Amino acid sequence: MQQTRQTSRRTSGSELDWGIILALLLFMIIGLSSLYEAATHMQGATTLSAVKVVISQGAFWFIGVLLIVFLVRFDGSQLWKLAPITYGLGIFLLVAVLIFYNRAMYASTGARSWFVIGPLSFQPSEVVKPAFILMLSRVVAQHNRNYPNHALSTDWLLLGKMAICFIPVAALIALQNDLGTLLVFVAIFGGVALVSGVTWRILAPVIIIGATIGTTLLTLVISSAGRTILSKLGFQSYQFSRIDTWLNPANDTSGNGYQTYQSLKAIGSGQLTGNGWGSLKVYVPVRESDMIFSVIGESFGFIGGTFLIALYFGLIYLLIRATFRAQSAFYAYIATGVVMMVLFHVFENIGMSIGLLPLTGIPLPFVSQGGSSLLGNMIGVGLILSIGYQRQNSTFTETTGFFI
Repeated sequence: MQQTRQTSRRTSGSELDWGIILALLLFMIIGLSSLYEAATHMQGATTLSAVKVVISQGAFWFIGVLLIVFLVRFDGSQLWKLAPITYGLGIFLLVAVLIFYNRAMYASTGARSWFVIGPLSFQPSEVVKPAFILMLSRVVAQHNRNYPNHALSTDWLLLGKMAICFIPVAALIALQNDLGTLLVFVAIFGGVALVSGVTWRILAPVIIIGATIGTTLLTLVISSAGRTILSKLGFQSYQFSRIDTWLNPANDTSGNGYQTYQSLKAIGSGQLTGNGWGSLKVYVPVRESDMIFSVIGESFGFIGGTFLIALYFGLIYLLIRATFRAQSAFYAYIATGVVMMVLFHVFENIGMSIGLLPLTGIPLPFVSQGGSSLLGNMIGVGLILSIGYQRQNSTFTETTGFFI
């Protein structure tokens, strides 16, 4: 007979992680103010147009807050049931965008990733990220319940199940020609795999093979013969250009390397304390989204940039702490996936802004302009906040073998 133990139920928000909420508030202030600063320096911009940009982004913040309030009410059992539904909806959106993608956005970016309805654009892959995290976490938790004792055979089986969940999403993202977003899903997959209990006798060779493939690809990219091979495999010319820009940003400061070069110049001009608010003098293309970190660097210098990075480290620490406080394996895998999603975005965006990594078009979480990106991150944070909120509402069932 199934036995169920119900803990005392909380009706207040006393279990919410207020540190995470404070971090989000600071990110909102930094993001909206930086966006206004960038918008006022767009070509042909006016104060009114800049205000409209900020109001639009603020509206997505409001929607994101509503999503968090909605999501914290979900307990583990509800999220468990929701996982395949959201995953299926995500697959549907990824297929739909390949058919109904905006042609103008494709012409300018080379990626079939956006729906455009009037003045609004939406990138479905951003909200698919938390849906993928939910489904991947359910797959791992279910497998580990069925096979509590890890062995090579069962661990390979687990990786196979995870791959079945990953491959459809990866294939559809690849068809969109959106390498940056695909790398985010790879990071999420890798993070969850690391904490899934898979033995290092499997993980170590996989990591070594992955590093070897990466090194081989980089070697092919820097040779003409290698590029011919990669072109036949589906690599696009703009992807090669981004690699060239990354390796030698100063060699083409008026062409493909212009964006990176201008970002470096803007950040460098800020020096220690920055040039002050409203003093942007270096033009950086797409400064309001991909290169928003250059606004921080130019306005507030090394100190401002360091503060923002420290704030991200603080948020990531709080998210990791939530992982350890989780009362179920399912929750822990969800938290791990969200941490990897945020961490990779921060690492890649700031890295490309300062020339350490190639351009990928990945936005800076909670700061860059982009409603779909903001909503995806807010959904992820909402899932983690539900861990603390539901800790006192958890039910343990012997049929599932973990708190739900």
